[in-house]
Amino acid sequence: MRPSTTARWADFVAAEPELAATVEARFDAYTHHTLATLRSDGSPRTSGMEVRFWDGEMWFGMMPDSAKALDLRRDPRFAFQANTGEGTAMGGGDVRISGRTVEVEDPAAKGGYVKEVEPPEPFHLFRAELTEVVRTRADEQCLVIQIWRPGAPLRTVRRT
Repeated sequence: MRPSTTARWADFVAAEPELAATVEARFDAYTHHTLATLRSDGSPRTSGMEVRFWDGEMWFGMMPDSAKALDLRRDPRFAFQANTGEGTAMGGGDVRISGRTVEVEDPAAKGGYVKEVEPPEPFHLFRAELTEVVRTRADEQCLVIQIWRPGAPLRTVRRT
């Protein structure tokens, strides 16, 4: 059986609840994180960005016609890296999420997001479809890399 190519946030939580809780805690630890999108020429664009986990989804709200919103409208692929914090301790490890976005224009869905988050309006709203979640951390003996992809078991790599 071929694994699914994307998953909702709720699917990830159901498949790997412990890792999902760690990932969400890393994103909740700070307000701003790094979003990578693709420019029209294919080069990467990185932007500071907030992310919300709500109603079983991972959400991005953006100012109207911002460069990152226009990037995602043209090419929905993204990578999101949680803020690692001050210094080099990276408490909790480095967390990255990759996937594709779907722009949400349904008034009911946007209304629910507005009630939860209270963003300035107008705004673009995107929902994430995950293709990969990676957590990298150091333990006392090695580097531990956890990799989750939809439809596949969690893979853990240890490097000394």
